[in-house]
Amino acid sequence: MPTDRTIAVLSGKGGTGKTLVSVNLAFVAQHTTYIDCDVEEPNGHLFLKPSYVQEEVVTVGKPVVDQTLCDGCKICSKACAFNALAVIGGQLLIFEEICHSCGLCMHICPRKALTEVQKPLGIVRKGKSGSIAFLSAEMRIGESSAVPLIKALMKNKHSGLTIIDSPPGSGCLVTEAITHADFCLLVAEPTIFGAHNLAMVHELATLLGKPCAVLLNKTQQGANPSETYAKSHDLKILGSLPYDQELAHRTSEGLVASEQSEKYHQYFSQLLQEVEDASNPHSQR
Repeated sequence: MPTDRTIAVLSGKGGTGKTLVSVNLAFVAQHTTYIDCDVEEPNGHLFLKPSYVQEEVVTVGKPVVDQTLCDGCKICSKACAFNALAVIGGQLLIFEEICHSCGLCMHICPRKALTEVQKPLGIVRKGKSGSIAFLSAEMRIGESSAVPLIKALMKNKHSGLTIIDSPPGSGCLVTEAITHADFCLLVAEPTIFGAHNLAMVHELATLLGKPCAVLLNKTQQGANPSETYAKSHDLKILGSLPYDQELAHRTSEGLVASEQSEKYHQYFSQLLQEVEDASNPHSQR
């Protein structure tokens, strides 16, 4: 794998298998960095079982109002795109739960009645799992946006190969996570819903100009709408991972299949090679 290559593993919804793929790619690669960007529900640690060596509290700025300076002009509340401010009975109220910390209200307040204070957003954890550098973060319950947490994770990214376990979906958290990627591996289930979710992440990767390919997961005999979508959109299929009760059982026990099974060690080693070739614009394979 070329140095400083960052691979993002993503899917259009949770439960598709992106964490399974991410942790196994990291395990067979060794001497790599695994980053769990699913900051709302991180679970990569259940598989890689890192030894945490450091925790860091990440904060974001929130506005506070000096009521002695505020005259209730409503300039800030009308400008807030998230409706996080309201003037009721002549007093400005701030709803921190929906504030996105953009800072606009403080910037436009004509009486300088709003100032910023730092509030905890979540925790970044840094550890090791064998030769794998492990990074994850967890957002506090009730917060509105975890983008600063993902930015904090990426600041700790090491050189060399990095595997990003992306958040599910195709929203702003996924956008922030894959912004740092050189290549996106899209994991898709063999259902109509799987094809729909594949289309969403494929569109996002295309909009961001990220080269990508698909891994068909939980495949069985019969029609595979995700495979049909990939072929109809010239989206390269790097592999197919058949549904396997043994694999499902190992996953439910929090085990890394490629560590437990020679069959899966070979499978994910081959997949890593396929990812390397697909992500390398100079590959001749």
